[in-house]
Formats: sequence, C-alpha cells, structure tokens
Amino acid sequence: MDHTRQKDILDPEEIIFPVTVIGAGKIGSFLVPVLAKMGCKRITVYDAGIIEDIDLPIQMYDLADIGRHKVDALGDIVKRQSGTEIRAIRSPYPNGDNLRGIVISGVGSTTSRMGIWSQVQSNSNIKLYIDARIGGDTLEVLTIRPKHVADRRLYRQFLFVENRTAELPSATRGIAYNGAIVAGIIASQVKKWIRQEDYPTRLSLRLTTLEMTQKQS
Repeated sequence: MDHTRQKDILDPEEIIFPVTVIGAGKIGSFLVPVLAKMGCKRITVYDAGIIEDIDLPIQMYDLADIGRHKVDALGDIVKRQSGTEIRAIRSPYPNGDNLRGIVISGVGSTTSRMGIWSQVQSNSNIKLYIDARIGGDTLEVLTIRPKHVADRRLYRQFLFVENRTAELPSATRGIAYNGAIVAGIIASQVKKWIRQEDYPTRLSLRLTTLEMTQKQS
C-alpha cells in the first residue's frame, strides 16, 4: 500500500510496536481494518465468537460470514483491504500470553475488563492500554499508560463502572456508526501517542448532543 497521503500525519515507519486487539465485535471489527490501513503490520486479535445474523448491522462483516469465527472473517477482510495478515486467536482474551506494545480492549463486560487489566497492569512490556466502551449513544475511550501512577489511578475509577446506558435493552445499544466512530477515536489516540502529541486520558462522547468531555490524568 502507498501511504504517501498520510505520511505527514503518521508515517507507517513510526509504528514500531505490535498491537493486540481484544474483541472482534462492534468495536474491534471496525478498528482492526483501520489500524491495518494506517500501517500497523503486527496485529493480533482475540475473540471466540461466531458471527450471527444479529451481528451484521453493527459489525464489519458480510452476509456470507454468518457461521464463521469472527477472527477468521476479520482476517480475510483485513487481508483483502490492506494486504496485512493478522494473527487471529479464537479465544475471548489472552490467558497468560506475553502481551507487549499496544493493547486495545473492545470487550463488553466488567468481568472481562478485570481479567484483561490483571494481565496489563503488571506487564512492563505493554506501553499503552486503551479500553473502549459503547453504551447506547454514549462512547467512552480510556487511554492508559500502565506504568504511570496517575493513569492507573484514573483507570481504576472506571474499571468497575459499566456503561452508563447498560440498563437499556440490548436491542437499543448498537448501530453501525457507533463502532466506526469509536474506531476512529482509538486510531487517533494511537497516532497521538506514537507521535508524542497531547491526548485525553479519558474521552466521553454523547452522540445525541455531540457533548464531549475530556480528562487528562
């Protein structure tokens, strides 16, 4: 791929860290192709899920993908769009794997987040951890440097908090553009961190009003 048009924003040669995305659903399925198009070459994706018809309106999959493992279908999409081959793991999240570089969580439950954070917080090889959440019309992205005390303190405040719209019926919680918007925000956070630009540690966006709140650790 010719990245000439993006090099003033981010040169792919600057992306020296591997990226692990946990979850290939309404966040990960949009995010992974974007990361690959940006120039990320070493991408690992974890998800044990099978694609169902109900997933198609809010995830980046085709009708022909129904019944396939999400990570396998996502690998085909990424390969077709960018030529990048992802490492696809049919597991809900890492279990003792040697994570390193950038780790991004797109899981939907506090229990899963706790399991991921238990592996991230004590791993000095992880330089950046991003936890993205969607609840109805509210999007939240937490961008954490695990070795920084202030970042860790901020993250712990939100680790046990479910999405503020978690009480809504599941049928009202998803629409395709939510995942696309979150993917763009996460990719921008990755770019800013790589280029050592300022970025919010916590970013919350309510789409109905376009009200955005940001917080630095």
